[in-house]
Amino acid sequence: MNGVIRDQIAATLRDQEFPLAEAVVALQYERQPEFWEPYGEAGRDKGIQDMKYHFSFLLEAIRAGDPSLFAEYVAWVKELFAGLRFPDEVMIETLECTRQVFQARWTPEQMIAVTPFLDAGVQEMRKTASASASFLDDDSSLGALAQQYLRALLRGERQAASQMILSAVEQGTSLKGIYLHVFQRSQYEIGRLWMLNQVNVAQEHYCTAATQLIMSQLYSYIFATPKIGRRLVAACVGGELHEIGIRMVADFFELEGWDTYYIGANAPTATILSQIEHYRPDVVGLSVTMGFHRSAVQDLIRRIRDTESGSRLKILVGGYSFLKRADLWKVVGADGSARDAEEAVRLASRLVGLS
Repeated sequence: MNGVIRDQIAATLRDQEFPLAEAVVALQYERQPEFWEPYGEAGRDKGIQDMKYHFSFLLEAIRAGDPSLFAEYVAWVKELFAGLRFPDEVMIETLECTRQVFQARWTPEQMIAVTPFLDAGVQEMRKTASASASFLDDDSSLGALAQQYLRALLRGERQAASQMILSAVEQGTSLKGIYLHVFQRSQYEIGRLWMLNQVNVAQEHYCTAATQLIMSQLYSYIFATPKIGRRLVAACVGGELHEIGIRMVADFFELEGWDTYYIGANAPTATILSQIEHYRPDVVGLSVTMGFHRSAVQDLIRRIRDTESGSRLKILVGGYSFLKRADLWKVVGADGSARDAEEAVRLASRLVGLS
């Protein structure tokens, strides 16, 4: 895509987000009245918010010049709509309304540039859906523990869930096993259940907060590991609120003897840069869950490389966005990416010459 055209489209989507979203939703109500009118004005307002969300992912894909990034997002929407019992045709019509609104306002050159992205979304919605498998179908002892743990959390029994974990650790279950096969899998499963509309946002947030609390109850074990003289700074990029994954990563590094400095969610760029300059880490770990934060992590990495210590340290990236594309870490300028905390430690150790 021509860089000038790309920048024009990005600026238009950013600066005219609300009127464009409003126009698309108005067209949806006009073309699918039997579906949309029962939702009334409240549905119209919610539709505008949803369109702005669609635009954020479309904008990120356009910035990257990669229609497959938008298709990945649409695949997620398809699964979400299945849980809500929305027909695929609703999103297909949304994309076609988007196309029509753009055509009425944009130049032919801009439409030529954006068409592959909208086409990729439509094609994704037309694919045959496949049912998502449970993450807790393991017959092993930890698989059974994960199922019991999540059931307790979904009942609101945080204390019972905590006792399950503490008892398992006292009986010799490894902390790494607990993290990978209980905490991680139960988090994946609660996300899957939310997508299927089987749990609500409040339940999802409760389960995540409870797991973070229970993780903190294990710190007397985690921080007892002898130190090896290596440092990690870990954070979510600015705007990213999904922090439990990068927190698990930091805990795994602590278990391997690293000194870790976990900054947390929605960390401003200036804060991350100052912590890097202060602690002089060997490795920086950055987490991105939402696809529209990819450019933010790319910009952050560029800023890190410009610092005094940036040329020598190693940068790892991870999160849902990087699970979908094995080479995306190269695109954003990192030194590698890992699928889970255990893999992240192995990769970091190799990059700094420990293995």
